[in-house]
Amino acid sequence: MIDNNIYRFNIQKLNGEEISLSEYKDKVLLVVNTASQCGFTPQLKELAELKDAFAGKDFEIIAFPSNDFGGQEPLEGSEIETFCEIQRVNYPVFEKIRVRGPYAHPLYKFFAEKKENGKLSSVPRWNFHKFLIDRSGVVTDFFYPFTKPLSSKIRKRISRLLAKGK
Repeated sequence: MIDNNIYRFNIQKLNGEEISLSEYKDKVLLVVNTASQCGFTPQLKELAELKDAFAGKDFEIIAFPSNDFGGQEPLEGSEIETFCEIQRVNYPVFEKIRVRGPYAHPLYKFFAEKKENGKLSSVPRWNFHKFLIDRSGVVTDFFYPFTKPLSSKIRKRISRLLAKGK
């Protein structure tokens, strides 16, 4: 059987500490690649509002800064952390990674290959590409950068996954 959930992957916090995505078991996740100097950067605040809209529910947003598109993430480590504090980011932001190409983080290689994740093939075309993950760690959908975090499309899909329960 294909191991089609994200829980086998480890990720690094901005402080270098490694965690397993299995820490997010039983939560609905929105995984987003971000950048501090992108035209879509205002979505950081919208993502915070989205998280607030689902406060008290089993929902989390996890963000991965990436410099893969137009050099729009020049910041590193503590600089990213400071930028996110100024932006009032209320969700975990992890270490800067590659999200496409041969050096992409294994999680993003997983998203890119339907034969790996069992659902879809999606490589980010720009910053703020979003992946929706269900409570069992399975990729269920993706949204292009121009789909705003507070759009009814994203909110309805999150609500539907949360309604399925554990």
